[in-house]
Amino acid sequence: TYLVGHVFHHGPNSDMPLPRPKKHLGQHFLQNPDIAHRFVNSLSYHDTSRTLIEIGPGRGILTELLMQKAQPHQLYLVEVDPTLADYLKRTYPVLASHILTVNFLDLTLAEHLPGPIGVIGNLPYSHATEILFKLLADRQQVQEIVCMVQREVATRLCAQPGNKDYGVPSVLLQAFYDIEYLFTVDPTMCKPAPKVHSAVIRLQRNRTQYLACNEAMFFQLVKIGFQQRRKKLRNALKATGYTLDEADPGLLDLRAEALGVADFVKLAQGVASSPGKLGLTAY
Repeated sequence: TYLVGHVFHHGPNSDMPLPRPKKHLGQHFLQNPDIAHRFVNSLSYHDTSRTLIEIGPGRGILTELLMQKAQPHQLYLVEVDPTLADYLKRTYPVLASHILTVNFLDLTLAEHLPGPIGVIGNLPYSHATEILFKLLADRQQVQEIVCMVQREVATRLCAQPGNKDYGVPSVLLQAFYDIEYLFTVDPTMCKPAPKVHSAVIRLQRNRTQYLACNEAMFFQLVKIGFQQRRKKLRNALKATGYTLDEADPGLLDLRAEALGVADFVKLAQGVASSPGKLGLTAY
């Protein structure tokens, strides 16, 4: 029995058959308890008012450990697979009302879960970056993210200017989060074993509440710059309809991969959009 002010769970029901992984959902269940402990212990618990969301809990190997760390009213599970959601509700009845059978990408966080949020999860490879961008859009709520993703994705997110892996996700997420590559996970730690290595990373909200520029312009410049990463920014931006007269010429003469977050902010401060030209959106 695990106690954190409440009685939680007396262990999985041995009579309950384990749900089989579904290939079309890209399910790879973590099965190594040592990795699971290290994964969960990478999430901080200093804020007892914070809501915790586990994305894609699967069979509950992380859930079991999270229940030792958090109060039941704090923990929510988001599981798109109805079979797994039903299994989790029967295995962890105290959490039944907090198990949301929905695609996380369709969930409006502020509407369902107000207040500061911490996120943990083994993210599906095919949607990991999309999920992280959704969390980025909710950055005023989402204070911390600890997740397992494909190793190549983790490498890109942590990459610095000048690195071949540096790109749009690197800049946009690093603008608002401090990102750490924590450890690599061998394919044999999951069932079925994926064909690639995974990695656990941690994103912690930095002190930047708002960028010192038009944020929509910042996002657009990053995207455009890396869409034509072989071109210098001056040439990449020529056909956009943006006015570059006030932009830093030194930055315009560089390629996107050479600019850090502060450089893109400075560039955005000097770029203006012409009336009737491209509309600006943050994502």
